[in-house]
Amino acid sequence: MIGTIRNLIRLAVIGRTLARHNALPETLADVSPGLAFVWRRVANRATPGREGQRLAAALAELGPTFIKLGQALSTRSDLVGERVAADLAELQDKLPPFPGAQARAIIEAELEQPIDALFQSFDDKPVAAASIAQVHFAVTSDGREVAVKVLRPDIERAFTRDIDLFHWLARWAETLLPKLRRLHPRQVVDIFARTSRLEMDLRMEASAASELRDNFADDPTFIVPQVDWDRTAKRVLTLERIHGIKVDDPQAIIAAGYDSSEVLAKASAGFFNQVFRDGFFHADLHPGNLFVIEGGNIAVVDFGIMGRLDRATRTYLADMLIGFLTGDYRRVAVVHFEAGYVPRHQSIELFTQACRAIGEPLLNKPLNEISVGRLLAQLFAVTEQFDMETQPQLLLLQKSMLTAEGVGRFLNPNVNMWELARPLVEEWMRENRGPEAQIMDGLEGALRSVQRLPQAIDGMARITEGGVRLHPDTVRAIVEGRNQRLRASVVPLWIAVAALAVAIAALI
Repeated sequence: MIGTIRNLIRLAVIGRTLARHNALPETLADVSPGLAFVWRRVANRATPGREGQRLAAALAELGPTFIKLGQALSTRSDLVGERVAADLAELQDKLPPFPGAQARAIIEAELEQPIDALFQSFDDKPVAAASIAQVHFAVTSDGREVAVKVLRPDIERAFTRDIDLFHWLARWAETLLPKLRRLHPRQVVDIFARTSRLEMDLRMEASAASELRDNFADDPTFIVPQVDWDRTAKRVLTLERIHGIKVDDPQAIIAAGYDSSEVLAKASAGFFNQVFRDGFFHADLHPGNLFVIEGGNIAVVDFGIMGRLDRATRTYLADMLIGFLTGDYRRVAVVHFEAGYVPRHQSIELFTQACRAIGEPLLNKPLNEISVGRLLAQLFAVTEQFDMETQPQLLLLQKSMLTAEGVGRFLNPNVNMWELARPLVEEWMRENRGPEAQIMDGLEGALRSVQRLPQAIDGMARITEGGVRLHPDTVRAIVEGRNQRLRASVVPLWIAVAALAVAIAALI
């Protein structure tokens, strides 16, 4: 009962803030005509800006949890629409800083050492203050310049309180507004809660930074700061300090003697390698997290939001993009059905037609005028009509692509990042979609079939031991079926080995 009263009071505050900014969707009448009627009576109609801009302003006023909620919704254009998602992506994650003395106390408590034993100097004035943490510059006891990220005091308690409210609201929304059930509000809250808890454990961010740094260990053009694990804990993260120019300051980049097109080429290659080569990408590459450093190279910071793509998803993306760029819409449709993204009961002909409606305006356009992020957004909007299941990893990638493309326009508005990355795209396609890759895929599939054979035999043995008796004809049919499948797998295996040997001989 106390929890319900607390939630109702908090809800009243939220409602008043949203009303003051006129910040609920214009499509509210489609969900609940009664609620829309009440809203029209209380909302401030004079509030300027688009729907998404008004919502972003309201969320910023409501505090840290709601800022993070807005950022999470900016990756869900399937829920809020492309325009609102784009506006929420611009939501500024900035709050007033907390005192440096509190930051020092948190560091000492987490690392269990006096601040003077950890650092020669520690700047009490933060260089950045966001919803979850703030960053201070310092010099370690052994003389290294570092950036120290410290969680806000009591931020975990504030998030827990608000997430409990979101769960409560989601349950009532599904009960009172059945039209919202298709959006799975409780599932959305669950995902948001999990990602927020991970983001508030700075050891997870340190691990992400370390993995990304390892991926680019041999690439001097894309720099990831080194983690100081001795000065890192759950509520404190210490990284090598980056000195550089923000990528959204082209005049300063030119004044430093760097070619903005070369800088863009390095940024494009870095993003492409993260997504396609490694399947592990920085999902928050806004201008505040990207710097141009010595030599015109790129350095990246802030690893709280990362994305992953398995090899099958990367292959799907490559095939889909090639289909669009070459006008092969049937191929685009087939890729979606083979990946299982569109249910089999849907019409592949109608889906092909829908893909044509998206891709046709792209044909005959120069590559530098094509936004892959916007292409994905339009595709997700159309696939909803075909019962395509939401793919969170692709939604996060789509948002990241839009952000990266925006950075590219800062550096050089006349050049597209994908045009610069074309040689990498072609090389990746040869290595992963060419004949050699198909041979290796067949080889791996055959080996997996052979490896599964002992398990199948063990399964048959357990059936026999369990006292289940099969008719002799059934046993013969099962054995013959296994033998046929084994022969079918072994033949491609030897073909693949022979083809591979021929290819190696040709190279020699």
